[in-house]
Amino acid sequence: MHHKPSVVVSKCLEFEACRYNGQVMRNAFVRKLERHVDYVHVCPEVAIGLGIPRFPIRIVSSNSPKLVQPATGKDVADAMNNFSEKFLSSLKEVDGFILKFRSPSHGIKDVRTYAQSEKSPATGKGPGFFGGWVLKHFPGLAIEDEGS
Repeated sequence: MHHKPSVVVSKCLEFEACRYNGQVMRNAFVRKLERHVDYVHVCPEVAIGLGIPRFPIRIVSSNSPKLVQPATGKDVADAMNNFSEKFLSSLKEVDGFILKFRSPSHGIKDVRTYAQSEKSPATGKGPGFFGGWVLKHFPGLAIEDEGS
């Protein structure tokens, strides 16, 4: 019996119009790989109640990084961390991840951070909130983004 690898994938990559702007991102690689793997779809932003479409979020650097929705002033860092921990610990078996490039939630690298939630230049780059959890808790797995 052949076992298909289990791959967690950002739901907005080919599967659902759930990006902040209500769109889906087309990705030929994700679509081609679908017949060879069992995908587990995830959209942390929708899972924590941000809705579709929604105001964008950004990472704000401080003593404790914040995940802020500038249009509303809402900090969803605690909700994102709680979701990330619960979702990732619930995975029975996972062989890898394909996550949304540069997303403040999904991104694994090159996610801009800012000094404040209002318009300001980026002060650095790193992983997004959910992506950071993935990197920390699954260091031996294949973890990619669609931008690689």
